[in-house]
Formats: sequence, C-alpha cells, structure tokens
Amino acid sequence: MTYRYEKNVQTMNRASKVIPSGVYGHLGPAEGCMIPSSAYPNFITHAKGSEMWDVDGNRFIDFMCGYGPNVTGYCDPDVDAAAQKQIALGNCTTLPSHVMVDFAELLTDLVHKDWAFFCKNGGDVTSFAIMISRYYTGKKKIIFVNNYYHGVAPWTQHPDTPGTLYDDCKNALYVNWNDVEGLKKTIEENKEDIACFIATPYMHGNFVDNELPAEGYWQAVRKLCTDNGIILIVDDIRAGFRLSLEGSDTYFGFEADLITFCKALANGYNVSALCGKDFLKSAASTVPYTGSYWMSAVPFAAGIANLTKLKENNACAHFEAMGKRLTDGLLKTAGELDVPLIVSGPPALFYMRIEDEIGNFLLHQEWVAECVKRGVFITNHHNHFLNLSMTPELIDEAIEICSEGMKVMVNNHPEVFKK
Repeated sequence: MTYRYEKNVQTMNRASKVIPSGVYGHLGPAEGCMIPSSAYPNFITHAKGSEMWDVDGNRFIDFMCGYGPNVTGYCDPDVDAAAQKQIALGNCTTLPSHVMVDFAELLTDLVHKDWAFFCKNGGDVTSFAIMISRYYTGKKKIIFVNNYYHGVAPWTQHPDTPGTLYDDCKNALYVNWNDVEGLKKTIEENKEDIACFIATPYMHGNFVDNELPAEGYWQAVRKLCTDNGIILIVDDIRAGFRLSLEGSDTYFGFEADLITFCKALANGYNVSALCGKDFLKSAASTVPYTGSYWMSAVPFAAGIANLTKLKENNACAHFEAMGKRLTDGLLKTAGELDVPLIVSGPPALFYMRIEDEIGNFLLHQEWVAECVKRGVFITNHHNHFLNLSMTPELIDEAIEICSEGMKVMVNNHPEVFKK
C-alpha cells in the first residue's frame, strides 16, 4: 500500500490562498524538487526522533532532518529541557543573557577559533563574513566555486536571478572545485582586488554527485589565500558538526580565517554563528550588523545542550556508521536489481543518484517518489542527513522500504531493466 494525501491537498489549497506558492522555497512543489508532487506530503502534525507524521497521519522515516537542523533528534528531551529552562528565565531581553557568553566560549573552544558572532540564518553569517572580508581588506571581489550555494542574498546569485541586479553580482569571480591552477590564474588576473575566497568544505551542490577535496587541495588554497592577502571563508552551514565537532576545516586539515555554522548548531532552534580568527575581530566589531532576535537566549541554551550531547555521544562516528549501513544496504539491492545507483559524499551526508543515459533524473525521481509514498522521506536533488536518534532498526526498515520502491521502479521499466 502507498500513502494517500487528501488532507495535505486540502491544506495546500488553503495555504496557496494566503502564502506565496503555498509552501515557498525548495520545500514547496513550485520549486520543482518534488516530482511528481502527488507523491509527497506538504504539511506535518508532529515529529519525534527520526520520524515525522503528516496531516493525513502518514509516518515517515526522515533522512532530510529538516534539511539539516535535526541533528540529535526531533523533540530531543535534553535540548528541549534546556530551552524550556531558559524560557522561564527570559528570551528576548533589553540586554543579552550571560548564556550568550557561555555559548560563545563553548563554541570557540570546540572549533578552535577566537570569537563567535550569532545571527539566525545561514545566509546571515555568510553575508557577514563577506562584509568583514571586504572591510578588512578594502577590496571588493569574491571568489566562488562553481555550483555553490551560500544563501539567497543578491551577492550569492547570478544576474539573471529574479530580483537580482547585475550590480549585485559584478564583483563575483568563479573557479572550479579542486582546480588549484584555475584558482592561481584567477588570483593573478585580479590580484589587487580580491577580498575573499568562499567555499563549502567539500562540493555538495544539488543535482550533482558530491565530491571530496583532492589530496592537498585545501592546503594549496590556504597558502594561496595567505600569500595574496585573501580571507579564506569556509561555509560549514550544511556539513558543520556532522563530519567533525571541531569544524570541517579541522576535519580536512587546514584552518579557515572565518567559518560559518547554522543547521546542526542547536537542533532546530534558530541560531547561526560566524567564528573567526583574532586578526578579524576588530573588523567584526566595526561592521554594523545586527537583528531584533539575534541575541535571544533560548537558542543559545539549546545550542549548549545540543553541542554537549553531540560531544558526549561521539555523534560523528554514529552518523558515519548509520549512513554507511543505509547506503551499503541500498547499493546491495541496486546490485541485485542491476540498477546503476551512485552514492557520493561522506556517509554522514550522503548523496544518491540513479544514473541514466540521458541524465534527466527521471528514473531517480520515480524511485524516490516510490520510497516517499511508502514512508521513507528522501529527495532527488539534495544530500541527506543522519542524526543521533537513528537506530540500526530504523535504518534496516528504511532499506526494506526503499528496496521495495526500487523493485517497483524496475518493474515499471522493462524497456530499461531487461530480465
């Protein structure tokens, strides 16, 4: 049996009247990342651990984890207890709570940086990192790695993006991932005007196989930035605290000047952080940047409890083990069915793709849809996530469901999978 979504449809009809697209961004059907849209739910009633239930009462094992924030488990009792305790003491107050200092001390010690600055979203801190870099260096240009994503602010977009102007993007330079020689050439051609280089710790772009850094890549980038007075920014919004609790720059054996965190920082409580080295602290103090809720205390308390729990439970080893168990199981099924399933990226943030001759993702989308309709929430365009509440039993159940979905997809296409 596959799920039905009558109440989801009814709720989406209501939502579309009062909310742009009903559900906006990549979570909404208008974005085109949930195909066919009839296979996917749109609204939930509750979530716990690694599971969520939609408005029709359908249960899903969730490997998107809120697109990353669910790192200890939905409604984690320890994180939520810390948040509730802080709510009783105060949240958004005229002066910040001392818990902000407690959180900054914990975070900077954990990721080996000298200071921390807190905002709300990932895009807040990537934007701040760019502003600090430009102010400190007195230069304008930003080097991006192609197929990047650093948020939705105009400086991150291309000139043909709706609502973005050419002037917003005119100082962008582009290089390819793992291309040290291309980076050298770009620096040489723009030597006097580069403020910063920004990249994720490994290439985890959407709709593409994920790619780890080549041996020596980050060390070469670090040297080029140091030698040319370029600020090195690591966008660790997505991968932060899933590969290493010390930050992904430490994991890959180099040191960023600035590093951004958000998704796994507080298990869904709304806080992001920019951490940096001491020589940029004065610039960070000078650039005007703040928000009405950026010093709210509840997310800080939740963040302390979250990072503490991750550390005490050797979380990154757990993520890797559960991710490998899942992907090994799916690859075994794919091998038995002669399905060209490709798994890339670290097990803790794995990406999957069924290869086809045209490269149009149709077979992959169909398989993903069959999985979702049976109770495993995965996606066709994005990497996936593990969290601390994942158990071997849940992983094995997910393998069984996804294997069934793969068999259905294969049986639907005898012209491709000839017996």
